Amino acid sequence: MSAATDSEDILATAAGWKAEGERVAIATVVETWGSSPRPAGSRLAVTASGRIAGSVSGGCIEGAVAEVARETMETGVPQLLDFGISDERAWEVGLACGGKLKVFVEPLGERLG
Repeated sequence: MSAATDSEDILATAAGWKAEGERVAIATVVETWGSSPRPAGSRLAVTASGRIAGSVSGGCIEGAVAEVARETMETGVPQLLDFGISDERAWEVGLACGGKLKVFVEPLGERLG
């Protein structure tokens, strides 16, 4: 599956959750530098009730992104997250690539777009 197809599936899943009455936030990788586990355009959808679909890092920063997504749903204020892991810390958190990435987190409104 391509990154575009993955992203479309995540948006469709998020739209379904929204239609069920869930509050939803979308996190999107907007920039990468060096080796990164997921390419720009990768998405993660998070609901207020704890449902998660997709990935922005292959698992190593999903918890932190999901926490910010919940804050974003509460406040309605989008956030740009900047993750950079030193080579030494990379192995400890499971991000062996040592790369950097930026993730934009926004609440999902009434319309996808």
